Amino acid sequence: MFIVFLRFSAARDQAGRLMQGHKDWLQQGFDEGVFLLAGSIQPQAGGSILVHGVTLDELQDRVAHDPFVAEDVVRAEIIEVAPSKADERLGFLLG
Repeated sequence: MFIVFLRFSAARDQAGRLMQGHKDWLQQGFDEGVFLLAGSIQPQAGGSILVHGVTLDELQDRVAHDPFVAEDVVRAEIIEVAPSKADERLGFLLG
């Protein structure tokens, strides 16, 4: 499992023109069952994504295709988490 932090860079003013591409990229991740949760880092510092079911290499490639990353609107940080305990509703993350 991974947590991806997408923190705005100095080029954050370009986010508006790339927003639809970024939203499409996010939706593709959800449609493919890779992204589990996405949301904003408060206050307005960027976003984060909970990711499951891919390798680090696959995720790095996927993140590189986010228009925000490709155009340096955000800088991506990928944190790998090895879950060892979870609420039963999230038990699938342990496997």
